[in-house]
Amino acid sequence: MGDLLTVNNIEVIYDHVILVLKGVSLRVPEGGIVALLGANGAGKSTTLKAISGLLRTERGDVTKGAIEFHGATIHRHPPDEVVRRGIVQVMEGRHVFEHLSVEENLLTGAYTRRSGGETRRDLDMVYGYFPRLTHRRNVAAGYISGGEQQMLAIGRALMAHPKLMLLDEPSMGLAPMLVAEIFDIVGRLNREEGVAVLLAEQNATIALKHAQHGYVMESGRIVLEGDAKTISENEDIKEFYLGLSGVGQRKSYRDVKHYRRRKRWLS
Repeated sequence: MGDLLTVNNIEVIYDHVILVLKGVSLRVPEGGIVALLGANGAGKSTTLKAISGLLRTERGDVTKGAIEFHGATIHRHPPDEVVRRGIVQVMEGRHVFEHLSVEENLLTGAYTRRSGGETRRDLDMVYGYFPRLTHRRNVAAGYISGGEQQMLAIGRALMAHPKLMLLDEPSMGLAPMLVAEIFDIVGRLNREEGVAVLLAEQNATIALKHAQHGYVMESGRIVLEGDAKTISENEDIKEFYLGLSGVGQRKSYRDVKHYRRRKRWLS
């Protein structure tokens, strides 16, 4: 399986002075799901915005390295061109147009498309994956639940026919049952529509359940990578980098800074 996306040793600086990402490299294969894990502030969202082109809207810039999609460099392209090439980001915080109806929100995701007939078929596809939205199609997006807004944001991204979807913290603020439902749908989209996914998440357990490969970020760097099974089962990684002890209790970095890590790392 070839690489769809390649991020090569990128450095990101905000406002020409604030160094946020420091030599980040990762790969997303064709049709794969890759998890980007780490605590709040580790640099996950900045990495996604560097890929989607949204970084420049926040006075950020990729100052070193390169980002390639299908072998072509994309990190200098504006966001609309990145979307046309097949990359769509679903932002953290369920950004929807609250005054527009659910269906109107979905239609905004098809702005790069030309055929009205295809758009209608795509709407039916989205409603098939998210049946909850079918009954809310004429309701203003600001009046639907948080879980439905997250489904709407993913459905809107799907309307652009992405080859790669960048999901930023899709579990944030949602009940566990809704999180499980949304991740199951993302898994179906990956299997049935062939959409590759780069998933930035603090909820390592649910992310690694669906991903094939994972990267762990800390302070703007990739500190570990490996297949999802290895990461999810390695006690050193769970405790020191993901903040989980063997019994699932949270631990801070301060709690484990003197931790003597065993010498069995990712192979």
